[in-house]
Amino acid sequence: MTLHIVKKGDAITMMRISKRCQAVTGSLTLEIDAKAKEMKARGLDVVGFGAGEPDFDTPEHIRNAAKEALDRGMTRYTPASGMLELKKAVCEKLRRDNGLVYQPQQIVVSNGAKHSLFNSFQALLDEGDEVIVPGPYWVSYPELVIMAGGVPVVVQAEEENCFKLTPERIEAAVTDRTRAIVLNSPNNPNGFVYTRQELQAIGDIAIRHDLTIVSDEIYEYLVYDGAEHVSIASLSPELQERTIVINGMSKAYAMTGWRIGYTASPLHVAKAMTNFQSHSTSNPNSIAQWAALAALSGPDDQLKNMVAEFDCRRRRMVELINAIPGLSCKPPKGAFYVMMNISGLIGKKLNGVPVTGSMSFTELLLESKQVAVVPGVGFGADQYVRLSYATNMENIEKGLGRIREFALSLED
Repeated sequence: MTLHIVKKGDAITMMRISKRCQAVTGSLTLEIDAKAKEMKARGLDVVGFGAGEPDFDTPEHIRNAAKEALDRGMTRYTPASGMLELKKAVCEKLRRDNGLVYQPQQIVVSNGAKHSLFNSFQALLDEGDEVIVPGPYWVSYPELVIMAGGVPVVVQAEEENCFKLTPERIEAAVTDRTRAIVLNSPNNPNGFVYTRQELQAIGDIAIRHDLTIVSDEIYEYLVYDGAEHVSIASLSPELQERTIVINGMSKAYAMTGWRIGYTASPLHVAKAMTNFQSHSTSNPNSIAQWAALAALSGPDDQLKNMVAEFDCRRRRMVELINAIPGLSCKPPKGAFYVMMNISGLIGKKLNGVPVTGSMSFTELLLESKQVAVVPGVGFGADQYVRLSYATNMENIEKGLGRIREFALSLED
């Protein structure tokens, strides 16, 4: 139990922090990003590879839709699960892009995809229920499970298999307490994409063991080298009935700050999440909902241009990393991240200070070369760091040049 002393007048009270809140740790991604911004504010020339957001502006037609909504006075409450017009647009998007048929009452619009994930685990889990989380994982998955009283069971995938779990590893992790499995394809932090056949094999396990699939598809449009995004829910009616599809506006439409995500799920699950959200946050921002409607129903020219630019950056980043002694990476097929293998530098020293893992690598690199990366320990992969190529080519060239200098300056 953690106690904090709070003084009110002459009285001193002991404020207790709940065990559940104590069990949750902060986001290393946001922590590194905040430190890099603080250094920039002090005038240092910091190159940041930590950001998990596109560096493009929200498209003009989306911004204009928000302005028009303001001018029309659309500033009042909407239904807790989102306005009907937006939910219909989500249904049309799912039909058009994913071959999935849902009704508006099966859609719950929330304050970003992270909130959608939070709602999903709150609806699914009782105390002690287990959730299989493939590793390396996005930092928030285990914490969101813990916040719902569940137990994250991390099953590590290997770089040799493109960080994708085999059916055998998943099945070996299933117990009588397993309630769900998390899927994230294209993946954060490693950028790899599950094939249709790989998803079918995972779906067969879910059916065999009566598991729910929480499928985070926020990066679905960001794929390269001919990779195909497939929603596991589209593979069969039975899989659709046991899947909660998670998506949102942040990545594809450069709308990270607008905070609109959504779920598509069986009706009874959507009703439970709607009730939960009605008491926890009420509706998501009304103006952002009108902007999201414009995004889903408007032109996608900027999206195509953004994907093409990300692809160029991806190729260059991979080329530069693999030319640095002691460092390596596999070319990702989606999202905008590279997992850089630092195992070749572990044990080496900078001014007598050893690189013992991803955290010390990150700290030494930031302090000596003003380059911010995200330590893999936050993803359950301590021999890696994550770099985002959601930054311009100049930063990629400059930052990787500094990383090369850093690697070459290390001594045995």
